[in-house]
Amino acid sequence: MLERDFPILEFDEERNAFIRPENIIKPIDIAEKCVLCFFSEAIEKMINKYPYKIITHFKAESLSFPVYELDYKGEKIVLIQAGVGAPIAAAQIEELTAFGCKKYIACGSCGVLQKEIAVGHLIIPITAVRDEGTSYHYVKPSREICGNMNVVKTIENIMEKRKVPYIKAKTWTTDAFYRETPLKIQRRKKEGCVTVEMETSAYMAVAQYNNVEFGQILYAGDNLGGDIWDSRNYNSRTEIRELVLEIALDSCIAL
Repeated sequence: MLERDFPILEFDEERNAFIRPENIIKPIDIAEKCVLCFFSEAIEKMINKYPYKIITHFKAESLSFPVYELDYKGEKIVLIQAGVGAPIAAAQIEELTAFGCKKYIACGSCGVLQKEIAVGHLIIPITAVRDEGTSYHYVKPSREICGNMNVVKTIENIMEKRKVPYIKAKTWTTDAFYRETPLKIQRRKKEGCVTVEMETSAYMAVAQYNNVEFGQILYAGDNLGGDIWDSRNYNSRTEIRELVLEIALDSCIAL
């Protein structure tokens, strides 16, 4: 490991960390396909619609999320509430992989840097600018990280089959949503970022590290592309959030 001016750049390729999930978590009888969903109300509706059981829990110091096994359209699939922010995003992939999951789709919302993108429009991230800290502990430092294009294609196929409009885009992953300054927004727009969120680059990095498949579906939420911030009441779009979860489940089955 080379010494750098900034600790975040001191990448260590040693895989034998002091704490690894596979050393403290025993594999269980679990489906290999998993959807991580940020929308608690959409999850609640889904488990009221399809048979399910709780097979374990993801626990952190301040939260505990049930890990559901859903009988969805004749196939068992894992469904869990996704945690906000890169560190917990990485931890969930780590621990679910230790349990036995191998294929992931995450679904959530994002800010948009182009005001022309309507609230609710669906977006598939294909590249992420790594403006968070977690990913630098999983893959070597770089400005961007690329997603799994095979998974992207699977998601595209589902959206096209359902005739749902979408775009593929570069996203800006940041740890600090209260520090999305006008200058940073302009710089990210110039390098091609269309959206901003808090997990994608970390998801991509930890998936690469663990050699598992990962893809993501976002819907356009608040607008950061105008002169002032506009929430556009994005988190009240219940029908869109339920649709995104359905597409994520369909895409995960197709992997």
